Amino acid sequence: MSDVVFDGVVVRAPGGRTILDRFSLAIASGETVALVGPSGGGKTTALKLVNALRRPTEGTVRVGGRATTDWDPIALRRQTGYVIQEIGLFPHLTIFENVATVPEISGWEPGRVRARVEELLTLVGLAPAEYGGRRPHELSGGQRQRVGVARALAADPPLVLLDEPFGALDPVTRLGLQREFRSLQQRHRRTALFVTHDLLEATRIGDRLVVVAEGRPRVSLTPAEVGASDDPFVRALREASGL
Repeated sequence: MSDVVFDGVVVRAPGGRTILDRFSLAIASGETVALVGPSGGGKTTALKLVNALRRPTEGTVRVGGRATTDWDPIALRRQTGYVIQEIGLFPHLTIFENVATVPEISGWEPGRVRARVEELLTLVGLAPAEYGGRRPHELSGGQRQRVGVARALAADPPLVLLDEPFGALDPVTRLGLQREFRSLQQRHRRTALFVTHDLLEATRIGDRLVVVAEGRPRVSLTPAEVGASDDPFVRALREASGL
């Protein structure tokens, strides 16, 4: 497993606007941290720094004790599962082939790839015999999102990044996927960063919640501490989420 450390990170947009402002945060190996807060606060930018989709203007982001700027970006991304709201499945590949992509690129033997794909499709509630040969357009949005989660976990990465992966789903499907992801995390204990604007979702997913606003982590607390917190950012999120 990999720990993640943000150390005094500053990110500025090309026009000079500050997106992250001295952002410092440590995520322990095996911990699931939900980054929660208003849109535009810097959550997604922080996530993209971890797998080197963005680079810090100042400061350092370390994964497994090594600065992301010292990693080969491809090697870093191969050990990082990444799930986004838009899913990004390959439309010309079957569901089996989509999930198998990273293990195959990583040089896994065919038998091991098949066993892993079948295991993960079963875990996310998609029977391999029924869904493995279908293409993405033949699945519902919720089913495609399940495939996206399975693909992110396929090569057994020590680190998983999720950017509002369930935000576009109906409430029932969303709750089911939240529970499935939490169950997977409790069994396998990967390090995970989960970005959401929904405080209730954050309490369901995270071991710890970090409220990010105006480019900085403002408060860190456990799900059990959310209801009693007097922090103004937490109060505003409680009101917005109806908690």
